[in-house]
Amino acid sequence: MSDVAVPVFWICAFIILYSFGGYGIFLWVILKIQQLFRRKEKPSYSESDSPEPKVCLFVTAYNESAHVRQKVENSLALDYPKEKLQLIWVTDGSTDDTPDIAATYPQVEVFHQPERKGKAHALNRGIAFVKAPIVVFTDSNTLLSKGTIRAIVREFRHPKVGCVAGEKRIANDNSSTPVASGEGLYWRIESWLKKLDSRFYSTIGAAGEIFAIRTELYSELEEDTLLDDFILSMRITMKGYRIAYAADAQATEFASSDAREEMKRKVRIAAGAFQAIARLPELLNPFRYGRLSFQYFSHKVLRWTLAPLSLPILLLSGIYLSFPTSVPGLTVYQVATVLQLLFYLFALFGYLLQRRNIQSGWFFAPYYFTLMNFAYFPGFVRHLFGTQTVLWEKAQRSDSFHEGFS
Repeated sequence: MSDVAVPVFWICAFIILYSFGGYGIFLWVILKIQQLFRRKEKPSYSESDSPEPKVCLFVTAYNESAHVRQKVENSLALDYPKEKLQLIWVTDGSTDDTPDIAATYPQVEVFHQPERKGKAHALNRGIAFVKAPIVVFTDSNTLLSKGTIRAIVREFRHPKVGCVAGEKRIANDNSSTPVASGEGLYWRIESWLKKLDSRFYSTIGAAGEIFAIRTELYSELEEDTLLDDFILSMRITMKGYRIAYAADAQATEFASSDAREEMKRKVRIAAGAFQAIARLPELLNPFRYGRLSFQYFSHKVLRWTLAPLSLPILLLSGIYLSFPTSVPGLTVYQVATVLQLLFYLFALFGYLLQRRNIQSGWFFAPYYFTLMNFAYFPGFVRHLFGTQTVLWEKAQRSDSFHEGFS
């Protein structure tokens, strides 16, 4: 039995270390080596000679009346010529005042229908009204940094860039819940990894809070699509374009109000992740997509599939290999098992502390990591049986724009 447990332990250890750190370190080293041997090239375009294209800021919203005014005013305050900024709101199914409030602004084009069919349907319907060569997608519950549009347009000056991913940030103020600590840390790490991905070849996927595409590259989405931002952006890379990363294009939102709300959100995302893998099988062909396939597999597929599964297997195989042993002193399996048990003990403390709304990075980061990976198991079950509805229930957030978010 130990003959099987030993390779299983080391394979799982490699998958976990590579997925949650090794891949990023590998990219960083490769880019540093390339930097030593690559001559600094001048860009093939001149920013001063490039005209400012018309841009459409596209928002899909469902019952977001509490956020509409501040979102629209934030959009109108962006540093971009007003005559070149088209504002579209698609409010399918909203039963509150969302479309009426948005329509009070003459700069906003509102396209409402009473039937709610999900975000993918709203995107497919609304894209027909876009009158700009670049469309920027953003959520109604996020605020954009002033220079967001200019940062995005700058990346599109490269002809092989078909999509631009912005930077998602989690608001961190005195009212933030413990969930914000874990989610904020996650997105700081993810942002660093996206920058490396972009420099290596292409960012892998985009966050729906802020990303943009060339309008002509839009592909109609299946109406049951869960991760519309990811599938839409990755299908653009399959057409031979890159996803660039614009760190100065920033969208800020509040974290989920508590771990239960965050768990609901993560399970939905996990179900969407498995759906995306099933719908993008060609991306796993390195003979066709080369570096893109390597990045997609390393950054997303491993993290969505084998890495969560490897966590419990690593712990169980480590326990099995730890006892009994004839080797004097501590073995590597015993040390690894003790460290894992301590990590999950910290996660348990994080769970207990979050119930009291007490922040502690030492305990909550392990808890958030454990919660995030555990979510892939029920998410897989929902995908397998098709029980995840496209009409996502919004997660309650820890705060609201009108309560002082700036």
